Amino acid sequence: MPDCHESYIVNSQSCRPDLLTILNSAAGLNHSLLLSLTANLCRFTAINSAMRVALQTDPTATVFGEDVAFGGVFRCSVGLKEEFGASRVFNTPLSEQGIAGFAIGYAAMGGTAIAEMQFADYIFPAMDQLVNEAAKYRYRSGNEFNCGGLTIRAPCGAVGHGGHYHSQSPEAYFAHTPGLKVVMPRDAREAKGLLLASIRDPDPVIFLEPKALYRTSVEDVPDGDYEVPLGVAQVLRAGADVTVVGWGAQLRVLAEGCDMARARDGISCELIDLRTVLPWDAATVAASVRKTGRLVVSHEAPRTCGFAAEVAADLQERCFLHLQAPVARVCGYDTPFPLVFERHYAPDALKVYEAIKKAVNY
Repeated sequence: MPDCHESYIVNSQSCRPDLLTILNSAAGLNHSLLLSLTANLCRFTAINSAMRVALQTDPTATVFGEDVAFGGVFRCSVGLKEEFGASRVFNTPLSEQGIAGFAIGYAAMGGTAIAEMQFADYIFPAMDQLVNEAAKYRYRSGNEFNCGGLTIRAPCGAVGHGGHYHSQSPEAYFAHTPGLKVVMPRDAREAKGLLLASIRDPDPVIFLEPKALYRTSVEDVPDGDYEVPLGVAQVLRAGADVTVVGWGAQLRVLAEGCDMARARDGISCELIDLRTVLPWDAATVAASVRKTGRLVVSHEAPRTCGFAAEVAADLQERCFLHLQAPVARVCGYDTPFPLVFERHYAPDALKVYEAIKKAVNY
């Protein structure tokens, strides 16, 4: 199991301690390896910083998508066109399949394509390109060719007013696709390091950005070039009674639910961020479940065939004789994402707390 004091892969010199983020402090990061930090970066500015580093360090890197040259609807690419020019940061027509097709072709020619889908809800017209072209390109060529320079960025998840078409979390669709990697960061520091790792990964990556977190908090983020390794989960807090697993924006909800369980019932929760949905770090989760005997998995997406079901099935196979309670899932409902009832639809801290309590008292 990777050490919960796991550090970032850093490509620079100096450092100073980070005191802002509770989750990262609880994870016990090795600050002696961190870069000099820049205070007050939120999620969208951290993503902007990652793309700036990629453009600075890779002359083939390009950033493109709908309104990207204007800064993007969430301002993630603001200033990049002015700094790197219109040939490297540019707008595209409103055609998701066209964006994906161009990105795949550019990556197949050896370039680094950082493509933005304005909302993850609209990535589905590009499914054929991503699933049947990008994901299979290396395999069908017998490893002669690849499009590993491809990264698709897509804002996802609930935002408070998104309704049916601006709130979905499609990670499970892509997790069913061998040849892709799927990443969803929980905060600004993770977002920058994971995005740089995704851009440089030898396989195409779907990088999902929970848009509710773009501006919800600020924190110290390393100013230079660093990566957070893909496929490695992080134990954010150690516990003895139940393992709680999530990714993306749901980590804040899970942390609050774990706090409620501790305060009300004295339940000790081990909280794990998968970071990467595909490939996911089953070994780290299994080691935790063998210790606690219980597992709660949570995500915003609908329950049926959500990725929590895969986690539950895999951990039941690995840890069956260690389980003291059925694996619990706390997910969205099997309905379209509602506008008026979003607060009731999304799995909140109280639902997480109730699942934790039920697992412990089983």
